[in-house]
Amino acid sequence: MPVVVLGGIYGGVFTPTEASVIAVFYSLIVGMFVYRTSSLADLWRVLSCTAVSTTVIIFVIATAGLFAFLITRSGAPAATGNWVAATLNGPLMFLIGVNPFLFVLGMFIETGAAIIVLALILAPVAVQFGIDPVHFGIIMVVNLALGMITPPFGVNLFAACTVAKISYERIVPAVLPFVVVVVVACLAVITFVPQLSLLLRDLAYR
Repeated sequence: MPVVVLGGIYGGVFTPTEASVIAVFYSLIVGMFVYRTSSLADLWRVLSCTAVSTTVIIFVIATAGLFAFLITRSGAPAATGNWVAATLNGPLMFLIGVNPFLFVLGMFIETGAAIIVLALILAPVAVQFGIDPVHFGIIMVVNLALGMITPPFGVNLFAACTVAKISYERIVPAVLPFVVVVVVACLAVITFVPQLSLLLRDLAYR
């Protein structure tokens, strides 16, 4: 399965979302016809549990999407982004200020909506400060993605609780050390060592 899924993604055959569908059908075929550990009765039980879990996750995502829509309609992200761009002078101060801004914003607003709203505001400022647009794009995506797994409002945490069938109170203490390590170490390296993010691009398009 890893060969099929990862090979298809990196080979450009299908997207990560489509890869999840491929993985499901691969598991179904192997379980029912190769190892013969699953029957039609098991399939009905699996589909029923999947429907319940998916409904809960979609409800959480829909609620978060509505909240993000209301925040976006209020103009708060755009106003804050304009303030950040106008207040922070110099590339170093801009990066130091924009990281926590995007990180906190990622806890409340869906990643796609945040990128659409803020990319047009922050990206030109980053380029003006001499920051590579690809590098800044990576910083933006990583910050927003981290916000989605950060308590108390990380949308992905609620989805993980549903899939793992554990309480939110139980998952928060376990995820906090990982969030701290990723934010302090990984995000700092990505932000202040741009060569790490741009190495493959520079080698490919030299």
